[in-house]
Amino acid sequence: MSLQVMMLQLAEGMVTTVMIFALTLLFSLPLGLVISFGRMSKHPLLRGLTKIYISLMRGTPLMLQLLVVYFGPYYIFGINITSAYRAYAVVIAFSINYAAYFAEIYRGGIESMPKGQYEAAKVLGYTKAQTFFTIILPQVIKRILPSVTNEVITLVKDTSLAFSIAYTEMFTMAKAIAASQKSMVPFVAAAVFYYIFNFIVAAGMERWEKKLSYYS
Repeated sequence: MSLQVMMLQLAEGMVTTVMIFALTLLFSLPLGLVISFGRMSKHPLLRGLTKIYISLMRGTPLMLQLLVVYFGPYYIFGINITSAYRAYAVVIAFSINYAAYFAEIYRGGIESMPKGQYEAAKVLGYTKAQTFFTIILPQVIKRILPSVTNEVITLVKDTSLAFSIAYTEMFTMAKAIAASQKSMVPFVAAAVFYYIFNFIVAAGMERWEKKLSYYS
């Protein structure tokens, strides 16, 4: 296999990796915010359920969660699993896992806000929703961005775990090529791909953080 063909195959795998990354963020970021509301709820049952959910997601391996989401429908409900379901299982597992981490990041940011801001907004006639989305959330985003950046960078690397259910992303592709060619070159090329991807993501998040700086 020529180097050009190998790079093209790895590039195809990289497209799948980027898709997993993008869809996970698309679903996990808003889901994490919703879960953080449940975690801070005054209702003991809702607060307890979300606390258990977060504990399970953070306390068990992502690879195990992938296997449960993929094989669960068959072993629990007897539903036949198709190869097309692999893509859905990957996105579902990654999204519910990262939502738990983002939920705790959101919670820390929200609870760090001074109570006086809520009281001032109430005096000015803002509703709770207006207060949160207009005044609180923009400040929370600025505060939590470094922590979110760390999770986003970790997500780039975690996409390789999709191999556990035989979903062909870049790492799986690199493994297959390396096995057939008996060469380490595919792994080196994959490492370069991951590094460049992470570098771009980190640079983008850093630029966003600077734009949100009040004293730039």
